[in-house]
Parts: sequence; C-alpha cells; structure tokens
Amino acid sequence: MNIEVIGWVWLGIIVGLLIGIFVSSMMSASKFGELHSEILHLRFVKDSLKEEIFKLDNQSKPMSRAKRKRKRNLGEYKAKVLKIGK
Repeated sequence: MNIEVIGWVWLGIIVGLLIGIFVSSMMSASKFGELHSEILHLRFVKDSLKEEIFKLDNQSKPMSRAKRKRKRNLGEYKAKVLKIGK
C-alpha cells in the first residue's frame, strides 16, 4: 500500500511539473510577443524623431537684416504725368 501511494505522489509531481512548464511557456510566449511589438513601436518612434531632428538641422538660416531687400509700398511711387485719353 505504501509503494502505491508513493507512485501516485510521483505521478502527480511529474504531471504537475509538465503542466506547469507548459503553462509557464505559454505565458512567457505571450509576454515575449508584447515586448517584441513594443520594441518595434519604439524603433518606429526613434526613426521618426531622427528624421524630424535631421529636417530641423538642415534648415537654412534666415538672412541677416542687413542683407534683406526692403520692400517698397506702392503708395510711395508718384506719377509725374497722368495722361487721360488721347
């Protein structure tokens, strides 16, 4: 009787171990998938931010005030002679 009880205990331990390994691997696989998708998302964000920084760094500098051409208002021009008809 004692050997039969020990056999059932060992069988329960082995079956429990196998089920525990299976459940643990399934949970870690789902967690691995989530982490992998998060890594892909963060890589996409990193590349997007790099592009933005590159665009901002390559912008031309504004022209200095001394080199800017002054725009004249049309009101400053006066006609010397105004001809109406022939």
